Amino acid sequence: MLVREDFLALRFPADAREVAPVRHQLREWLQDSGFGEDEASDLVLAVSEAVNNSVEHAYPGPARGTVEVSAHLDPDGAVSVDVTDHGQWRVPPPALTMRGRGLLLMRESVDSVEIDRGARGTTVRLRRARSPVVPPSRAAPECDVRVHETSSGVVAVVRGNVPVEAGPSLRRTLTTAARGGTVPLTVDLSQLGAEKGGVEDALFAVADALRSAGNRLTVKMR
Repeated sequence: MLVREDFLALRFPADAREVAPVRHQLREWLQDSGFGEDEASDLVLAVSEAVNNSVEHAYPGPARGTVEVSAHLDPDGAVSVDVTDHGQWRVPPPALTMRGRGLLLMRESVDSVEIDRGARGTTVRLRRARSPVVPPSRAAPECDVRVHETSSGVVAVVRGNVPVEAGPSLRRTLTTAARGGTVPLTVDLSQLGAEKGGVEDALFAVADALRSAGNRLTVKMR
């Protein structure tokens, strides 16, 4: 283990019993680095899901290997975390694939998720920015989003204002509606209010999640 104010590196056996200590060490480092409880909890949840996938899928049968978690603070104050294994992924049962619950939780919890799978192993890269300090008079509201299913996917109707500070909430809501990107999503913006600064980044993030899962985002303006 290597711990600095701006960097954390952990290496441990690919064993489910190691996940809890990793969660504890990562949470302590994040809080020591100035992240709030909610931000730290989101990151710890996402890293836990990535570690669990490596433990369950990277080293099939009797094989034993290691998992590495490296976290560092970016110049803009965000944190990036790599979860790396060096195994050969087997094809897991459908309920346990990266296209399912684990990926959904990761995408709901952090700003970006990248999966680099190659002959030498798999790296999951997670990034989460610090939440901006917003005056009480401009506290981010929960976005008014109405979601319904159709025969071809899910439709999310965004209603009212979406200022910049409401963008993360909109991203999480749309990501959940698309089940982490595993079902096609149509976003209806025809009832959007005058404030829309938080919409663009949310749509880009959700479009990326859908694209990585082989689906697409459709946006209706009017």
